[in-house]
Amino acid sequence: MAPPTLWFTRCPVPTATGIAADLGWLSDEFAPDGITVQSLQDGVSPEEAETHYTHALEGLFREGGNVPALWARARGERTRLLGLTWIEERQAILTRRGEPVTSLDGLRLAVPRRDIPIDFWRAMALQGFAGALRAEGRDLADAALVEVEAARRAPQWEAELAALAKGEVDAVYVKGALAVEAALRFDADVAIDLDALPDRRARINNGTPRPITVHQTLLDERPELVVRFLAVLLRAADWAAREPAELRRILSAETGAGSDAVARAYVHQPLHPDLSDERLDLLAEQERFLRAHGFLAEAVDVRAWADFAPLTAAQELIRKETP
Repeated sequence: MAPPTLWFTRCPVPTATGIAADLGWLSDEFAPDGITVQSLQDGVSPEEAETHYTHALEGLFREGGNVPALWARARGERTRLLGLTWIEERQAILTRRGEPVTSLDGLRLAVPRRDIPIDFWRAMALQGFAGALRAEGRDLADAALVEVEAARRAPQWEAELAALAKGEVDAVYVKGALAVEAALRFDADVAIDLDALPDRRARINNGTPRPITVHQTLLDERPELVVRFLAVLLRAADWAAREPAELRRILSAETGAGSDAVARAYVHQPLHPDLSDERLDLLAEQERFLRAHGFLAEAVDVRAWADFAPLTAAQELIRKETP
């Protein structure tokens, strides 16, 4: 029996899920089966919205940051990893304008703290600074970390950039299109461009690599629905590669940032997921970092978490459709 509703959720970043939802392709795919497809971002209850992080909703597909996804798995939620994407999304360390620096040596680094079940903002800042420090042959143990309290629903980077403007800290980690706009608003300069560092590991963070996950229950009971959902995402990724102007429009809506910031933040790259050894290794490195810094209660075996069969079947569906 088909479930009455399939749920999806994504973060406000470039995702094939967001593209497919905007185009109406997810609803179109499952409407003939009498299945409603609904987003957690569309006015659901607080309990349902919280499953964006906990993934406790059995009919949920999630394409979002790896910190909550790994946290949910480490807490025992029965999720499976279906695919990973890697999108360069403008990661940088900002300092006050007019105070140029090329090293984090001696700087006070802003580390936000939010009262939320899994503080992925804090994890992002720590990992961002760790990547920059690694390029200098140093690590977080060498750094001067400064706690910055942020309200639970504070706008992205606002508390940290306000502390920077007041002179309470010297450097702030940021990422994405909204960060581009925030840097301009707070008159901050890019001190270290993490995207420019040759070692890709410097950019491992919450969104790099970004996982697509599903609950084990749905995969066990209706695996064909999981395969079809992934096939829609693959079609959306193909479409995005062909339609850069329309892609920018959708990403502006998804991220809440202007088209100029979107163009500056997101280098156009394929949105296609895979489970390559490279991406799995990068995610495993992120898992080790999160566990070492107290974000995960238990270890997550990334390769055991991954289920290769659904994506392989979805890719085969796409190949059969291609003339």
